[in-house]
Amino acid sequence: MAERTYRIHIAAELSGVRVELIRAWERRYGVLAPERTPAGYRVYTDRDVALLKRLKALTDEGVSISEAAKLLPQLRAELEVAPPPTVKSPEARTGSQLEAWRAAVMAAAEAYDQPRVVRVLDEVLASLPPLRAFEDVLVPVQREVGERWHAGALTVAQEHLVTQVVRERLVSLLHGSPRGGRRHAVLACFPEEEHELGLLGAALRLRYAGLRVTLLGQRVPAEGLGETVARSRPDVVGLSAVTNRGAAVFEDVLRRTQDALPGGLPLWVGGPAAQAHADVCERLGVRLFTREDDWARMAG
Repeated sequence: MAERTYRIHIAAELSGVRVELIRAWERRYGVLAPERTPAGYRVYTDRDVALLKRLKALTDEGVSISEAAKLLPQLRAELEVAPPPTVKSPEARTGSQLEAWRAAVMAAAEAYDQPRVVRVLDEVLASLPPLRAFEDVLVPVQREVGERWHAGALTVAQEHLVTQVVRERLVSLLHGSPRGGRRHAVLACFPEEEHELGLLGAALRLRYAGLRVTLLGQRVPAEGLGETVARSRPDVVGLSAVTNRGAAVFEDVLRRTQDALPGGLPLWVGGPAAQAHADVCERLGVRLFTREDDWARMAG
């Protein structure tokens, strides 16, 4: 049977080692060499989680990570002799449970039953860690709702009654997310953009990656973004562009944004409209979200 694996944020929650520390330990001390899925995700085994726990225990006792790293051969040998048990935790839900939650939300949408949507998503948030609830339930639900609405299988009202609950739950996850961090990101929607779920999700991911996030939300003019950046001096800026108003409008917004920001400040843009105009992003030197690893690049 294949060994169970976890994404980096789940490995962090299971081991008690922050995501940014895991990456730093990998980079500086070669603590782990995680494999990657075909989609490019880092994946960690139960053995990796057990090793992270042992390193954390040592550092909690006052051992520096550089000294603890020297013990890696010994720690790995101990794990070979006594393999770690399969990690059991509240978030260890089967794929069938995740599918059941998602299906329950869609059934409630079809029945115009918003209270049921609330009950299901509240159960999800009570059962899973924040990032897993977001990535494995809220994101797929919102994607399926959008696809069904575009296909004419859901009405506008049905789409809205789910989206409002998803947004409320995502905001609640943000309220409980980490706030500190040495690096700082400013996130905003395009000036005429009203769809902000993707931006809220970006804020959640970055906060759990260890960044301090200033979230400006919908319809942020380039000048207002520039003023915020001038006063807060972030390390990176992220924009969300969902509604496609054409290449000319997209390029104009990016150019005005670049003009309002200090030179050399990394500017990222994501969303369906941004992906539709990848050539504009490349020509202007704006970084485009295209795959999972881009979160690590933005956070790093």
